[in-house]
Amino acid sequence: MRQRIRLTRLLASTSLVATLAMGLGGCTAMSKLSEVTGSVAPRADAASADRAPTDPARAVEAHGERYRANPRDADAALAYGQALRANGQRAQAAAVLEQATIANPGNKALLAQYGRALADNGNFQQAFDVLSKAHSPDNPDWRLLSVQGTALDQMGRHEEARSYYASALKIAPGDPGVLSNLGLSYMLSKELPKAEEALRQAYASPRASARVRQNLGLVVGLQGRFAEAETIVKADLPPDQAAANVAYLKEMLSRSDAPRGGSKRTPVASLSQPD
Repeated sequence: MRQRIRLTRLLASTSLVATLAMGLGGCTAMSKLSEVTGSVAPRADAASADRAPTDPARAVEAHGERYRANPRDADAALAYGQALRANGQRAQAAAVLEQATIANPGNKALLAQYGRALADNGNFQQAFDVLSKAHSPDNPDWRLLSVQGTALDQMGRHEEARSYYASALKIAPGDPGVLSNLGLSYMLSKELPKAEEALRQAYASPRASARVRQNLGLVVGLQGRFAEAETIVKADLPPDQAAANVAYLKEMLSRSDAPRGGSKRTPVASLSQPD
C-alpha cells in the first residue's frame, strides 16, 4: 500500500523533467542529477600536435590555442566547441559555435554542433530551429533527428518528438540512444508501460550505454517494482558501480517524498544527445 501511495505521488506531481546529456560513449553511473559524464582517463603521455588529448580540460586547452589563432577556421571552431561541451563549458561552447556559424554560413557541421550546444543550455526552440538547417528532408541525419526530438520533448511536444524518433529509427533501426529517448518521452507523458517497452528494447542492444540501464531501472521503479529496478541497475557491474547506480535509483524514486514545506522535486532522467 505504501508503495502504491508513493507511486501515485510521483505520477501526480508536476511534469517529470528530463535534462539533455552529452553523447553516448563511455558513461558509467550519473555523477550529477543534471548530466552524465564520461569515464575518460587522462593520457599518461603529452598529446602530440596531430593527436588530440582525451582529457577534457587538456582538449579545451589544445583546441583553444588553435581556435584563437584563427577564429574563422571552421574546423578549429568545431573541435574547440566539441571540447568545451565535453568539459561542461556549455555557455562558452554555444558562444564559440555561434560566432563560427556567422563566419561560416551554411556549414552544416557547425550548425549541428551549435544546435547541440543550444540544447545543452536549455534553448530548445532555438536549438530545434538551428538543427533543422543542419540537415535536409532529402538527406536527414538520424542523430540530429533524435536531438530535435529531445528538444521537442523538453518543450512538452511529446507527440511531435516521437515522430522524430520514428524517423531516426527508420534510418538507424534499433539504435539504443534513440530508443532510450523514445522511452523517456513516454515517461514524461506518464505512459510508463510504453516507456518500459522502448527502454527494454534499448537495454537489449549490446551498444546500450549505462544511461539506458539507469533509465530502465527508473521507469520500472516508478511502476512500484523496486526490487526489480535495483536488480536492473546493478546487474553485471563491479560493486562500486552497482552501488552508485542503486544510490542514484533510490534518490530518483524518493525525490517527491520530501517533507511537507520542504523542496519537492521530481525524478530526473537523461535524454541522449548522440554526437
